[in-house]
Amino acid sequence: MRLLVRNETGEFSLTKDLVGDDSIPPYAILSHRWLVDTEEPTFNDLTNGTGEEKLGYEKIRFCGEQARQDGLQYLWVYLPDVPRPRSDSAGNSNKARASTFRKSEWFTRGWTLQELIAPASVDFFSKEGELVGNNASLERHICGRTGIPVNVLRRSPLSDFSVAERMSWAASRKTYRQEDKAYSMLGIFNVSMPVIYGEGEEKALERLREEIDKRSKGSKREDFSVVFSLSDISHVERFVARETELVEMHRELSGDGSRRTVILHGLGGIGKTQLSVAYARRHKDSYSAIFWLNIKDENSLKQSFAKVARQILREYPSALRLDNVDVNESLNKVIDAVKAWLSRPNNTRWLMIFDNYDNPKLPSNSDSAAVNIRNFFPEAYQGSIIITTWSSEVRIGHCIQIRKLGNVHDSLEILSDVSRREGLRSDPDAIMIDKEMDGLPLAIATAGAYLDQVAVSLPDYLRLYKQSWMRLQASSPELDSYEDRTLYSTWQISFDHVKQQNELSAELLRFWAYFDNQDLWLELLQHSDSNDPDWIRELTKDEVSFHQAVRVLCSHGLVEVDTFSQGLIESRGYSIHGCVRSWTVHVLNQEWDHDLARIAVKFVGSHVPEEQAVQPWSTQRRILQHAGRCSQMILNGLSIDDGMLWACHELERLYYSQGKLVKAEQMYRRALQGKEKAWGAEHTSTLDTVNNLGLLYADQGKLVEAEQMYRRALQGYEKARSPDHPTTQLIGRN
Repeated sequence: MRLLVRNETGEFSLTKDLVGDDSIPPYAILSHRWLVDTEEPTFNDLTNGTGEEKLGYEKIRFCGEQARQDGLQYLWVYLPDVPRPRSDSAGNSNKARASTFRKSEWFTRGWTLQELIAPASVDFFSKEGELVGNNASLERHICGRTGIPVNVLRRSPLSDFSVAERMSWAASRKTYRQEDKAYSMLGIFNVSMPVIYGEGEEKALERLREEIDKRSKGSKREDFSVVFSLSDISHVERFVARETELVEMHRELSGDGSRRTVILHGLGGIGKTQLSVAYARRHKDSYSAIFWLNIKDENSLKQSFAKVARQILREYPSALRLDNVDVNESLNKVIDAVKAWLSRPNNTRWLMIFDNYDNPKLPSNSDSAAVNIRNFFPEAYQGSIIITTWSSEVRIGHCIQIRKLGNVHDSLEILSDVSRREGLRSDPDAIMIDKEMDGLPLAIATAGAYLDQVAVSLPDYLRLYKQSWMRLQASSPELDSYEDRTLYSTWQISFDHVKQQNELSAELLRFWAYFDNQDLWLELLQHSDSNDPDWIRELTKDEVSFHQAVRVLCSHGLVEVDTFSQGLIESRGYSIHGCVRSWTVHVLNQEWDHDLARIAVKFVGSHVPEEQAVQPWSTQRRILQHAGRCSQMILNGLSIDDGMLWACHELERLYYSQGKLVKAEQMYRRALQGKEKAWGAEHTSTLDTVNNLGLLYADQGKLVEAEQMYRRALQGYEKARSPDHPTTQLIGRN
């Protein structure tokens, strides 16, 4: 390679041929649309000092000047040595206006593809030398014009994109020489091969595909290739989001063929299986074979191995040495044969996906039916493995926790696709449904399936979801993409395992139905007395007991450490998904437990801080969401008797301190109702509440209502005490 050098006077010369260990200085590259060959300077022109009168020389002068301004002395320009036929058109010059920029023929040429993708920065200039923008500022226009994903321009590794996808970027591009259709893609796939002009486009592309296959699957791939098929695997046609997870999976599974393992763990219904399907479909060209195995129990796993054996035998009838063996009967022999085939030398580019590993053999799991997945791995340390599980304790590879969808647009896309209803991506009611589903793909897809088959409006669906959760879920259509899973049953298996491991964990999850789903912490629950159930006192007796119970729930993907931690003066809390909370209400608490509801209200009321407490605002803010849950239960008559009216006053005090006067009024009215029933309308405690309600009305600007409360309190105290009593006098001043 030779570079052009621009001297101080603006003249150009050539460096020596830079090869081997020669130091290559920083240089600029001129990427441009060619003029007719008679107007482009050649290598001989630059060598002989001729060609300056050619139109194309102006581009070299401009590139040299721009390079100088950018602090570069050297530049690289492709120079023709052999005359070429006249091009079809002179092409359109880039112009500052975006619409004209997108029409530039520069985007149609084969070699400019790698010139667009490879550099960290690409500046675009008009023929007048004016800067149009760069690959960052013009990103949207470039992607729209070329069909190249934005992540490519943002420097994502090209290996993150499938062979077919990269090939598509060049499909509509043209080259002067037909073989250059293949040669211009060598850098895109990081392969090399001899350049043989005259072999033709098809032959050149065939050799390119062979080199790509050799790099991605190994030189002996033909001995182990199995046709890719997910025909028996339920999946969504249009997978959304999870781009970060897909990139991380590919990064961790890429290598030299030695064993790489990725574990996808998270809540049931969060989308682990669909993510695995999306990965397999995107990167199928990187593997010689992809095998899907269902590991929900040992029998299912063995049947999956029998299916894998049949896939292999269709391609290589004698490969497994299973003569006179019934594949469906002698499953242990079949498993050993498949493992041996996967362990053969050079068979390193396979991918095994173990799906639904939800009963793993672990020290904490005493279930005799638990599966030890290691017994089913090939012995040779090669190939790639993906495992999906709810358990965070499966740690035999790189762990990726799959969380709820964080972008509302991704959720709305699922809802729109499954429901087959247009216009949901900007519908406020659809956004409310997504908020209730809390980014859980299974819940969103279930809602979509119901909306697809039932003529019900979005607000009506949301109403049914809140009022008749269990009946709605039971009547929702089954989802092909979530085989054997429904929203109301998907967490039952996990809960059964939790119950086997730690009874306190199961009781805590059931108790959670009476709190908000976010930020439940130890100190909030440490207000029990001798009248409360023994398990509550055992659960909250110390940090060890509480965290041990929560740890079991976390390991099953049902609970996560709460993300909020700023300014805490008590221990960090834990959260459950909103849909799991709905499940705890409607499945684990099908019969409402008034005693547990009363205890929850007692705990929250007891934890409202006094004004003189240390940083009361921190606890006030933290407890507010649980107060909302308690208020709901109180106002619906689900949690309180007249002996708990003090809790209403505590909640009112909390709401008042936070400026939530409407909610404070609701608690005052509920307390007043209870006192009137228990002690009568003229009891002094009742009158105190009447007076406080008057003060609250005054703060709200409801002066008529405030006066009514003041008069009632004053008349009551004058009768119960006397007109001269200090309390009567104080109320009179209001």
